[in-house]
Amino acid sequence: MNGATMPSPVAEESQGIPNVEDVATNGRRTNGRQKPQLHRSKSDIGPRGEAMMRDARAHEEGVWMMRHGWEDQHTSEEYLSLLTSTFYMYYTDKRHESGGNPKEETYPLQEWRMKDRLKTVSAALVICLNIGVDPPDVIKTNPSAKLEAWVDPFSSNLAAAKAMEQIGKALQSQYETLSIRTRYKQYLDPSVEDTKKFCCSLRRNAKDERVLFHYNGHGVPKPTQSGEIWVFNKNYTQYIPISLYDLQSWLGAPSLFVYDCSEAGNIIHNFNRFIDKHEAENADLRSKDPNAQIMNFSDCIQLAACGRSESLPTNPDLPADLFTSCLTTPIEIALRFFCLQNPLPSNLDLESVSKMPGRLQERRTPLGELNWIFTAITDTIAWNILPRTLFKKLFRQDLMVAALFRNFLLAQRIMRVYQCHPQSSPELPDTHHHPLWQSWDLAVEMVLAQLPALQRDPEGYEYQHSAFFTEQLTAFEVYLSQGAVEQKAPDQLPIVLQVLLSQVHRLRALILLSKFLDLGPWAVNLALSIGIFPYVLKLLQSAAQELKPVMVFIWARILAVDQSCQTDLLKDNGYQYFISILNPTSGIPVGNASEHRAMCAFIVAMFCKGFKQGQAVCLSPELIEGCLRHLNDAENPLLRQWSCLCISMLWVGFPEAKWVGIRCLAHRYLCEMALDPVPEVRTAMLHALTNFLGIPDLTDQIAQIEESIASTILVMTTDGSNMVRKELLVFFSTFVKRYENKFLVAAYEQVLEERENMLRGQSGDDAEIRPSSLDMKRFNKGINGDSREQSLSHDTVYASIWKHLLIMSVDPHPEISLNASLVVDYVHNSALQSPLAPLFQTAIDDVLRSVRRPLALNATTEFARGPSQIPLSPSRSMAARQEGYLSLGMKRTASVAASLKNFAFGLPTSADSSPTSTVKSTPGKGAQQNRFSAPPRSLTPAEWNLPPDDNDRSTTSAAYQVARTPVSKGFKPRNVRDQPSIPLPSRFLEWSIEYFREPQMKPSEADEPGSVDYNQRLWRRTRNEKIIVMTQPQKEQAGSSRWDHASGFFNNGGQPMKMCFHQFEDHLAVTDDRDTICIWDWQRQARLSRFSNGNPAGSKITESRFINEDDQALLMTGSSDGVIKVFRNYESAQKAEVVCAFRALTDLVPSNKNAGLVFDWQQGQGKILVAGDVKVIRVWNAATEICTNDIPARSGSCVTSLTSDQVAGNVFVAGFGDGAVRVYDQRMKPAEAMVKVWRDHKQWISNVHMQRGGLRELVSGSRNGDVKLWDIRMDLPLRTIKATSSVLRSLSVHEHAPVFATGSERHAVKVFNVNGAFLSSFEPYSSFLQQHRSSPISATAFHPHRMMLACSALNDNHINIFTCEDKGRMPWEG
Repeated sequence: MNGATMPSPVAEESQGIPNVEDVATNGRRTNGRQKPQLHRSKSDIGPRGEAMMRDARAHEEGVWMMRHGWEDQHTSEEYLSLLTSTFYMYYTDKRHESGGNPKEETYPLQEWRMKDRLKTVSAALVICLNIGVDPPDVIKTNPSAKLEAWVDPFSSNLAAAKAMEQIGKALQSQYETLSIRTRYKQYLDPSVEDTKKFCCSLRRNAKDERVLFHYNGHGVPKPTQSGEIWVFNKNYTQYIPISLYDLQSWLGAPSLFVYDCSEAGNIIHNFNRFIDKHEAENADLRSKDPNAQIMNFSDCIQLAACGRSESLPTNPDLPADLFTSCLTTPIEIALRFFCLQNPLPSNLDLESVSKMPGRLQERRTPLGELNWIFTAITDTIAWNILPRTLFKKLFRQDLMVAALFRNFLLAQRIMRVYQCHPQSSPELPDTHHHPLWQSWDLAVEMVLAQLPALQRDPEGYEYQHSAFFTEQLTAFEVYLSQGAVEQKAPDQLPIVLQVLLSQVHRLRALILLSKFLDLGPWAVNLALSIGIFPYVLKLLQSAAQELKPVMVFIWARILAVDQSCQTDLLKDNGYQYFISILNPTSGIPVGNASEHRAMCAFIVAMFCKGFKQGQAVCLSPELIEGCLRHLNDAENPLLRQWSCLCISMLWVGFPEAKWVGIRCLAHRYLCEMALDPVPEVRTAMLHALTNFLGIPDLTDQIAQIEESIASTILVMTTDGSNMVRKELLVFFSTFVKRYENKFLVAAYEQVLEERENMLRGQSGDDAEIRPSSLDMKRFNKGINGDSREQSLSHDTVYASIWKHLLIMSVDPHPEISLNASLVVDYVHNSALQSPLAPLFQTAIDDVLRSVRRPLALNATTEFARGPSQIPLSPSRSMAARQEGYLSLGMKRTASVAASLKNFAFGLPTSADSSPTSTVKSTPGKGAQQNRFSAPPRSLTPAEWNLPPDDNDRSTTSAAYQVARTPVSKGFKPRNVRDQPSIPLPSRFLEWSIEYFREPQMKPSEADEPGSVDYNQRLWRRTRNEKIIVMTQPQKEQAGSSRWDHASGFFNNGGQPMKMCFHQFEDHLAVTDDRDTICIWDWQRQARLSRFSNGNPAGSKITESRFINEDDQALLMTGSSDGVIKVFRNYESAQKAEVVCAFRALTDLVPSNKNAGLVFDWQQGQGKILVAGDVKVIRVWNAATEICTNDIPARSGSCVTSLTSDQVAGNVFVAGFGDGAVRVYDQRMKPAEAMVKVWRDHKQWISNVHMQRGGLRELVSGSRNGDVKLWDIRMDLPLRTIKATSSVLRSLSVHEHAPVFATGSERHAVKVFNVNGAFLSSFEPYSSFLQQHRSSPISATAFHPHRMMLACSALNDNHINIFTCEDKGRMPWEG
């Protein structure tokens, strides 16, 4: 059921569960959504719109009365609310869309951790000024820039040596604001010898860490064309060049070079050339001596002040070391630059601007706030422009490198104004044009506007903080509100990271961050790569209550993508943050506390997953007991699901935790969840119990506990959910592996039982009842005369599980049958390699000989389909009938021969064939003879000898083409060459984790106005309404017009037996007398698809219905072996998939006779009413996928037809083989549910049908040709119509028009109105070469809205469409 829609009041009340949306699905949350819901099309429940008002007026005038006393529904608020309620969709949840399998495509996790994080541990500040002596190649202007490290070297009160010392100290203090832990050493006007010495010492002390080499060359010549830099000789009489080759040899790598000199680009230009030379020498050295020690030269980062032919600016308003100032004092130089570039008059001078109050480290002061904003802006610019790998290397690997490169972006912006273009290696793109610089200018201007007042009254003036971060958070919020249509990184993400540092904005930033992470794994990857993790990890130490909900959400999203955070949670006991919230007694300041506790359970589960240390620290009775208490939370299935999975992850490979669970009685509480209304919860419970198995010390107590668990969950073998049964197989496989020897005995004794049954059947004892498994004890004792020969596995849980495994090996769902076959084959393999091998092989050979004999006899008749369709079960229909229906369902599918279909014993197999079982004819008799054989009257009701098709001869050609059988999503065929192994792996945990990778805060795509899905759904609704409005007037004329206007004729390619029209699409579903379904476009008379239902041989499709017709419909089929299947994409044979398949009636025998299985689908209630050759009417809930009710039919006859009230859904009516018609009310207790029985019919009920609209007529027809109209308030029929004097083969009633049609034994279709007036009679056309004028009518079907009738005859593959005569209207319009 689609969790994005809201239920109608009637539907919610009738299901009787606390919260239908939460309980029936584990899909998206809709908390806080204000989007308008898409209402249902007014499709099939009563009159619509103007028609309903017209009917209401007619009711007031006394023109008519609604049948059954339901006219009040048309005037009640409840009924009107139901008509406009949102439409429920069934079998469309994630578990159906994905087949319960995790997605194949994985989200590649980007490496966001800095495994190669470096530190700049040492720095050499090389300052070559030689104050008072200008280099020969430099011509300075007058006045000229002179400040070095904001110190004037030519100050009158400073000597040259003293000035150099102050400049060195000032430069060091500036660098210390970037990295206080780096060891700095000043080298003032060094000689070449000193330079070599300190460079080698620098590398030796730093070892493998990074060193910084800052070079100020303002007092020496410019670098040479070959990249040489200059220093002095010892006497300062000469400038001595230092080759880059030598400098690299001294410093090695990793290194960071800063060149503040003119024409610095020459250094970078030549640097890599010498690196290549060093690498070549290293390679040559390594070739000569592999053990030789070599120096690394590859990781070198360089920053240069200008290009190759550019000189540094000499503007006297700027410092001489402008590049260094940008790198080390960005705020001061940025304020000065702003003032210099400001074209508007200002009272501020450069001196006052340089005295900005505050400290860089205090974000609440003006200077600190500007520094904070500057860091956020430069980080964001780099994030938006640089490639991710380069950003990570330069801005996240090393604090010193990150600070210098952030400031380098400012240098790019400032120095280009003065005709200098700073260079870097790795090269950075130009960033001066980024729009965030305008935000920076605004922030600077807002601070400078307050500067005069701050300087006049620093104590009294209240500083107005910048709105920069508030505005950027708003911009981020706008980005999120647009839904992030493209997976593009938002510009503001690094700013959000910076905002987390502020308590003022922290909560809002975290909320916005959580919304961003909710977009999916790509968003989580981006957030982790930007560096969000250290912040959210540190916040786990915060005791702030208001942060708890958002922190839980953020960590759930992170762990869903990256499980490697387990060790981080272990540090400082971060995991306790979530365990405390998971405690049921803890408080959390949020309305949906259960949902956040579910996230905590998920986080703890992921913390324990594959992490022994995590399991150990989490182990406590309080955690397990808390999870067990959450199992009683009826409101939130997600909490129940993850409470089970949390316990499961704690138990994996951890016996101590299992013992704690035993003391808490966890296994008992988990077993009580076997009937939980949510399939995901039931599956999670099985996952936990599977991991509970396997305590190494297998004592009697442990064995008894595990046996009790296994016996308790055996009831889940009949679960309607594919996902539950698939996980149950994982439990069974684990249990089989643990008690393998006992299952070998059970398998051997099952083969013996099968052999004895088959030998008795072939010895001519057909009149005797075949011994069942319950009689084996007496049977063995009677044969051998020794009670020691009794079955060892009799009445044990091992025998029961083995028989259920055999049953599941022929499960209707392909993936389940495949997995069960693996377990069965593993046991058989093990048996053939065990001491039982000789005995087991002998028994198997006997069984196979018994199977081959009837196969050979019937090779040309019964099995014309080919090798892939040959059934292997040796059971026979005669023996099957004798055994009785209650035990036969088990006996049929538990056949050892059926389980051997994929086992390499010499029988033909097919990897593509679906698991099948069959009922065979008596060996030695032909297939046709068996068709007329009847079971003894002493064991079956008499009317079972007279079903509608009892004497029909099959006309299907021997060249019948077997269609493709659809499989489930994610199904992978088994490679029979691979040896089976157990236990089977479970994929449920990975599937469940995907919930936290999917968006939960925004509406689903189908609920988002403007989306493709939304527009398609809106178009379908408009189309549906148009069809209803168009056909409404025709329904009034249909009761008095002729119906013999031929409008369509096409060849189905197989005998049509059941037909069903889609309400709104031009689709007609046709099933034949075997297992093939054809979907026709009746408008174009073209076949859209043809596929197989995958029935066992010997059974057929008995019912078909379209469900979810208001939107994208699914096709539901029922077959005579008791199986219900639901198909998606049914209109395409290649895309058709099995959505759901389960055995709705476990006691049916696959047969071409009798009623088989009949069902009725209630769209409003989401229920399937199923009956047939059983004594009960079973009610299956499509939302919960479990049988909610078994209503006794209170008849010894079979149910031949079912119909129900489609509005309230409480009342349904069943027709029986003995002619009885019974009315049931689901609101009553099952034993009292039958409220009325009519016995006016004396023969087999061909059909009983209650209209969805119109007067809600209830019509029944029996084989003798009588058609009766009923009112459930009356004891006698309202009207009896003799529709035909021959045998009535079919009866169809229009859903809204007051007409019905009958098909007779004499090839005639007659149409009557509900008053008994005869309207038309016609015979279906046949092909020119194949006339079957005497063939009985096999099927008739009305279109639910259009005045259209489809019919077909026996022994004819053609389908005829007739429409109601309506002059002036095209045939296809009604």
